[in-house]
Amino acid sequence: PKKTKTGQYSTAEDVLSRLSKDHEIIRNVLEYRGLSKLKSTYVDALPDQVEESTGRVHTDYMQTVAATGRLSSNNPNLQNIPIRTERGRQVRKAFIPRDKDYTLLAADYSQIELRIIAALSKETTMIEAFKNGEDIHASTASKVFNVPLEEVTREQRGNAKTVNFGIIYGVSAFGLSNQTDLSRTEAKELIETYYKTYPKLRNYISEQIDFARDHGYVQTVLGRRRYLKDINGSNAIVRGAAERNAVNAPIQGSAADIIKIAMINIHKKLNEGNYKTKMLLQVHDELVFDVYQPELDKLKSMIKSEMENAYKLDVPLDVELGIGNNWLEAH
Repeated sequence: PKKTKTGQYSTAEDVLSRLSKDHEIIRNVLEYRGLSKLKSTYVDALPDQVEESTGRVHTDYMQTVAATGRLSSNNPNLQNIPIRTERGRQVRKAFIPRDKDYTLLAADYSQIELRIIAALSKETTMIEAFKNGEDIHASTASKVFNVPLEEVTREQRGNAKTVNFGIIYGVSAFGLSNQTDLSRTEAKELIETYYKTYPKLRNYISEQIDFARDHGYVQTVLGRRRYLKDINGSNAIVRGAAERNAVNAPIQGSAADIIKIAMINIHKKLNEGNYKTKMLLQVHDELVFDVYQPELDKLKSMIKSEMENAYKLDVPLDVELGIGNNWLEAH
């Protein structure tokens, strides 16, 4: 078992999570910790953040905090409102339109990072799957497990999904086995099969790392650079992190560029049309709007179109819209 610097057994979340399958008390401890965090971070804290003059919660967006170019939010951070757990999602119910004449609209890029890596790597198989509107995780599972698309199991799709997203962040066999029920050997085989299925993706990853070693930076589709000073370092762990950033930064950074273009274009159109609707939030790949109900039909198509056409890639961008009386309903 993992120990702390003082020799005590570690009770860190990742350690307990690995043990939780075998012991009910550990599951209870993790559940309590989760509830305690929800209460202190959101339920108790957010009401104190309401601005008296407006009756609303306002956040600050930072352009230059995240190295990838993503916007970050603080004071309070409205980009980390929980979504992964059922109890956590309930917090989103607290976010509502200004009054009964308005509704919330959430517009979310679907799998934008996977679409970007498919386009940048020119991986034909993946590009075609996106162009045909296929479920990319089921499509990947069908290919790597060599089964017909209609026979892909839920578990196979889940493992393929973990690999699809993991590749962007340089997942190892060890990391993949920790995130799935696969053994380390099975995880290693799955990653190898994945790269055989998508050979151009593997080439792209190697080319990005080589480019970073030669030039000291990588860049997004719009040419915004991220410098990687440790890419040729002597420390293998630090160098490995820089190599993963060499692959990930152009993908995450390009997604950030694209949504910012969409935001600018939508903002212009809302102003030019004298709409009452306002853009409220940006949560990485999602935009949230406070929509005046009579404007809803017109703005649904405008917002979707501006987001999907913000930047032309070889892969179509896809935006999913949700509408509701609170943020949870809209998401």
